[in-house]
Amino acid sequence: MSNRWLTLGRIVGVFGVKGWVKVESFTEPRDNLFKYGHWRLGQPAAAEVRLEQGKMQGQGMVAKLVDIDDRDQAAGLVGSEIEVQRSELPEAPPGEYYWVDLEGLEAFSTDGTRLGVVSHLFSTGANDVVVIEGERQHMVPYVKDRFVKEVDLVARRMVLDWDATF
Repeated sequence: MSNRWLTLGRIVGVFGVKGWVKVESFTEPRDNLFKYGHWRLGQPAAAEVRLEQGKMQGQGMVAKLVDIDDRDQAAGLVGSEIEVQRSELPEAPPGEYYWVDLEGLEAFSTDGTRLGVVSHLFSTGANDVVVIEGERQHMVPYVKDRFVKEVDLVARRMVLDWDATF
């Protein structure tokens, strides 16, 4: 799990003529992306780079990467996903989890019925939703104590107060 590369953002444009790029961050808060100095850029660039400087610029974000010194070099990176290693993320506070750590957990109802495997999560604005793939797909609101009764990362399981037929 710690060697996985996670997508935390994307290069969306160029900024100026000195190699700066505009970035979109998937982190919360957005500028947390700049806490990670070693990035791997996914397609089309497919390269490992080091962050030299990052800053908020108006409503957006811009970054300067080591050895990317002109607009043409920066333009070649546009569209690349920004990835960091899972091991670079700080430890989650007790009782909180990174979505990536929940993916792949076996999900069970409180009565012991196997619901399936956590495929992914998404946010609705009101709350996050756990998507479980099994005999049928379940979309369970990630609401601690109400629906999410237990998460055990070591045992790779999650217990939910959820009817298997729903």
